[in-house]
Parts: sequence; structure tokens; C-alpha cells
Amino acid sequence: MHQELAGGTFVDVIIDEAHDAQLLHPFKGNVDLQKLTDLIERVGAERIPYISAAGTVNMAGGQPISMANLRAVHQLAQTYGIRIILDATRAVENAYFIQQREEDYSNQAIATILHEFCSYTDGCTMSGKKDALVNIGGWLALNDYDLYEEARNLIVIYEGLHTYGGMAGRDIEAMARGIEESVKDDHIRARVGQVEYLGQKLLDWGVPIVVPIGGHAIYLDAKRFLSQIPQDQFPAQRLAAELYLEAGIRAMERGIVSAGRSKETGDNYYPELELVRLTIPRRVYTQAHMDLTAEAVEEVYYNRDRLRGLKMIYEPKYLRFFQARFELL
Repeated sequence: MHQELAGGTFVDVIIDEAHDAQLLHPFKGNVDLQKLTDLIERVGAERIPYISAAGTVNMAGGQPISMANLRAVHQLAQTYGIRIILDATRAVENAYFIQQREEDYSNQAIATILHEFCSYTDGCTMSGKKDALVNIGGWLALNDYDLYEEARNLIVIYEGLHTYGGMAGRDIEAMARGIEESVKDDHIRARVGQVEYLGQKLLDWGVPIVVPIGGHAIYLDAKRFLSQIPQDQFPAQRLAAELYLEAGIRAMERGIVSAGRSKETGDNYYPELELVRLTIPRRVYTQAHMDLTAEAVEEVYYNRDRLRGLKMIYEPKYLRFFQARFELL
């Protein structure tokens, strides 16, 4: 959203495999190098301020990018003089998947893998509420000193002094501890294991989800879950609402509502994936919570044929998936 408000145009260069919820590809977050090259050649490297790389890719179902792929993107970007800025929000989880799925990394520590992963980028944005185990805050990290100086000056205008950036000292201390704990192998193994537990229960019961199971969430495949509801009637939003009505489960739509509209035509974007995200906070829920969630999802799936679509009755100017309102058709 900030990129578009600044006048940018987002172009998706993820591999095509990411758009198939049922495909068992180990690294659906990979960048399609040919798509990226074609884009650079078409618009010119000077018009691309940076390549935004995400580990893991949220809208693709929490899917990771491989080390080999990011390394190749880095080499391509260097050829054209383009920066890579990492969305590091869930980079620790991405490092875990590299350890589990990529050759030559199975015996390396998560912290070591993460260090190499970040070395192929020129900076990062980080939301501390995810991997860093805190309630609030984040950071911007940059290799370019001139960019750092500019950001350090701007933060005084918008947030606070550069030494705290609007965060309280206790929150900074908690984040520092959280960073240290988050890269421990036993922590991330247990964290992803809890997500896998929930996902496997749903798979065993025939509930359609995105596979492979992601690192921070289970993504319900609303197109298959509510196949009777066309995409322009917001099936993922309807499913998220039903889960809340059924068991108080607060899920999030990641489909047509989240995709928004074309700024040129005003038409809705129709993403290939229409998902509902069941995000699992770290160190909060027990196995019993996972069982209850799975049982609630199964109950809604059993009664899915009675559900009908929605009509949007209020749409805010920005980020409609946070504040839009709907009514039943």
C-alpha cells in the first residue's frame, strides 16, 4: 500500500506454481527469473527502485523462497544495478524451510541460514509482531549509508528520535530478546510443528487447504471449500465470517477483497488464490486450541452447502480488507 501511495506499481513476478493451491512444490515463494528479466527489459532498470522479496510469501499461503532462488535474484539484480529489499517479517520461518527442504542446508543452524539469506539483500523491513515475538514495533535495516541517513532524518519527523523510532524502551528490549530467541532451532521447530499439526488434521478430514503447509498459518482454499459461491461474491470473506460465527475463530480473508481494485479501471482484481488465513500466534495456543479450531472448520465444511455469498455495502478508500462491510445475498 505504501509503495502504491508513493506512486509505484506493484508487479507480481512469483513462479506460476504459487497459484496452484494443491501443488506440492517445496518453494512456491520463488521469483520467476524470466518474468523478472522481461519486466526489467520492458520498463527499464532505472524505473525499478527495488525488488521486494518476501520470506515467506503471505498471499501465496505462507510459502518460502529457496536460498538458491534468492541468490540468483541477487545476481540478476546486481547485473542491472537494482536493490533488493527483504520483507523479513517471517524470514526465520523461511530459514527453517530452507533447512528442511534445500540440499546442503540440513545440518546448518537456523541463525546461520538466516545470515546467508539476508546477505543476498540490500536492506529489509521487519514487523516485530511476528518472528521477533513482541506485541508491537519493527525496524528498517539498510546497507546503503546515504539511504540510512535519509531514513534516520525522516523518522524524527514521523516517529521519534532515531534511537527509538516511536517505541518505548521496554518494547525495544523485549524485541532484542525476541530476536535472539526466535533464531533458536528448537523454538522454530516447535512453532512450525504446531501449524503442521493443525494442517494435517484438516487434510486428514478432507478439508481443502493450501499445500505444502506454510510456516505461520493454515490457508483454507475457499474456492474449493465454497465452490458454489462465485469469486465476485467474496467466498473467502464469507468463510471467515462463518468461522467466527461458528466458534469465535478470528480468521482473515486473503483473496479478492485483499487484492483490491485496478487504479486505472476501478475493476476488482481476481487473484488465482481465494484463501482464508488461520494465523497461529507464537507461544499462545495449546494443542487443545488447535483441536477446537480443526473441529470448528470441519463443522463449517460439513455444512458448507447452505452458505451463500456476500455483497459489499461499504468500501474504504485504502486497504478495504480491514474496514469493508458486507451483507448476505
